[in-house]
Amino acid sequence: MAHAIWSGSINFGLVTIPVKLQTAVRTNDLRFNFLHKPDEGRINNVRRCSLDGEEVSYDDIVRGYEYEKGRYVILSDEDFKRVNPEATQSVDILQFVELAEIDPMFFDKPYYLEPEKRGRHAYALLREALKESGKVGIAKVVIRSREHLAALKPNGDALVLELMHFADEIVDSKTLDLPAQETPHANEMKVARMLIDTMTEAFDPAQFRDTYREEILAMIEARAAGKEAPQVEAAAPKASNVVNLMDVLQRSLEQSKKARGDDDATGKRSAKAPAAHAATSASAAEPKPKKTARRKKSAA
Repeated sequence: MAHAIWSGSINFGLVTIPVKLQTAVRTNDLRFNFLHKPDEGRINNVRRCSLDGEEVSYDDIVRGYEYEKGRYVILSDEDFKRVNPEATQSVDILQFVELAEIDPMFFDKPYYLEPEKRGRHAYALLREALKESGKVGIAKVVIRSREHLAALKPNGDALVLELMHFADEIVDSKTLDLPAQETPHANEMKVARMLIDTMTEAFDPAQFRDTYREEILAMIEARAAGKEAPQVEAAAPKASNVVNLMDVLQRSLEQSKKARGDDDATGKRSAKAPAAHAATSASAAEPKPKKTARRKKSAA
C-alpha cells in the first residue's frame, strides 16, 4: 500500500472514526524530457527574476497575490494556516443527501479512506448505513493546504472520499449555443432507441485500454532496440453522401446488428455470434485488407 496522504478522522455528529487518506487513482501518462537536439543534453528549467535577471533558488521564492497590476501581497505558509485554524486533517460531514441529487459534473477526484484499527467497527457501520439509505455525506476537507468540498460514498468494502467542485467553479451550460428542447420525430426516436439497445452491454472497464499509450511505448521500445518502429495506419474515414438523419440511424442500426450477430429485427443475438466487444477486438488484431479495398474502388 502506498504511503498515506494524511492520517485524520471522519467526524459526523459526535462520532469520530480514525482513518488514513489513500490515493484511489493513478496517472499512467508517459513522461518525456526536453533535450538539446544536437547532443541530447537535458534542458533545465532555470528560475530567473524578471527584474534583475538573476537565477533564484527555491529558498528565496515566496507566494504573492497580484491585487493590482505589478503590486503583490506576500503570504507565508504560516499565513495560510492562520486563515483557518480549524482546518485540520479531518473529514467533517456537514449533511447527508441523496446521491441522485448531485449532478455528476460536481465530482472531481476520488480518494480511499482506510480505517485505523480502533475505528474499524464505526467505519463498517457508517459504510453499511450509507448503502442502506442511498445517501452520501457532504463534507469539508483540507488536502495540501487547500479546502475542498467532498462527498463520502460507499464503494464495495471501502468508503471513498470524492473531491467536488464548488458551485462557482462549474461553467453554466447556458453560456453555450445549444439546440432548444424539441420533440423528436417518432420514427427517428424509435430507431435511435433501437440503436442504443443493440449497442448496450454490461460495463467492463477492463475491456478498454489506452491504445495510444501502448503504441507510443511500442515505438519507444523499437527505437531503443535499434529497430524500425511499427507502422500504425489510421483508418480512413468512410465517405458518405447521406444527409438524411433517418437513413444514417438505420444504417448504423444495421451495422451494429451485424457486428453483434443479431439474427432478426428484435436484436436477438445468434448463439454462435461473439459479443460485440470480442468482434471488435478480433477485427482490431487482424490486419485490414486496405490495399485490396482501394484496388476495388479504383477499378469501379
